[in-house]
Amino acid sequence: MMRRMILHRLGTSILSLFLLVTIVFFLIHATPGGPAYSILGMHATPEAVAALNKQMGLDHPIWQQYGIWWVHLFEGNLGYSFTQHAPVASLMGSYLANSIILYVLATVIAVLFSVLIGMFQGYWAERTPGVLIGAGQIIVYSIPTFFIGVMLILFFAIYVTWFPPGGIGGDQSAGGALNIGSYFHHMVLPAVTIALPLTAGLSRYFGHQARSEYRLDYVRTARARGVPPLRIAVNHVLRNAVRPLVTVIGMMIPGIFVGGILTESVFNYPGLGWLLWRSALEQDYPTLSAIVLLIGVLTILGNLAADLTNSILDVRVRYE
Repeated sequence: MMRRMILHRLGTSILSLFLLVTIVFFLIHATPGGPAYSILGMHATPEAVAALNKQMGLDHPIWQQYGIWWVHLFEGNLGYSFTQHAPVASLMGSYLANSIILYVLATVIAVLFSVLIGMFQGYWAERTPGVLIGAGQIIVYSIPTFFIGVMLILFFAIYVTWFPPGGIGGDQSAGGALNIGSYFHHMVLPAVTIALPLTAGLSRYFGHQARSEYRLDYVRTARARGVPPLRIAVNHVLRNAVRPLVTVIGMMIPGIFVGGILTESVFNYPGLGWLLWRSALEQDYPTLSAIVLLIGVLTILGNLAADLTNSILDVRVRYE
């Protein structure tokens, strides 16, 4: 049964990848005048458009272009950025590491605080502390990400000057080594900006899971036997309530990237989100489509990993 479930999940993921690549390809060709006019501008001469079409292979029939598109993807050829004059793959590689570190840090912060807040909310459910926590979650989740970033800059970077307002830091020190302290010092405010909405959503979900666990018979039995509340929370409630959180984290990967796009733009942080924003403004369609593909692939793989991990943690998911 476990093998059948894995094959089913893999087949669904492969189909999703195929549809993703196909949709992105046809969306690019659906732009007014085609990709060449989008790159050169609508006032470009027909000769210039024809030359660029030939250079990009856009003078072939659409079905042949579609096949070439797949061949290039398997070869790792993501195209060429005419606005930044560099291959898209190498261009993305210079920004990818910064985004991965930022998103992982923000996710770790969000998960840790979500579990902590959710445990308190589940314990105090339907009482004043639990209601106040729930109201705070709704308020934070409703605030736009860019507004959170601006407020953090105004207070922590301008008013109290604890953190830099933007950039990446990590400059080379006098000895030539990477200044790790400066690198992460610049990363604190962007990571918190991404983590706050995630924490509000995850903690609310985890709080409902914890509340359901606190109402089960085994928790009442443990209380009746005099088991300390902290031991009940850690050894019983936390262990059972945290399992569904794995699936939710996998489903929130697109939200992490969307928040990252706005956050990196606000903080001028050189990551994939900032590159995506710049590519959209400059109509750099090869870079734009490559980043969209990467985000889609990571989302599909994240959901696949979440499903498989959850099935390992909870045998009931396997039978469902």
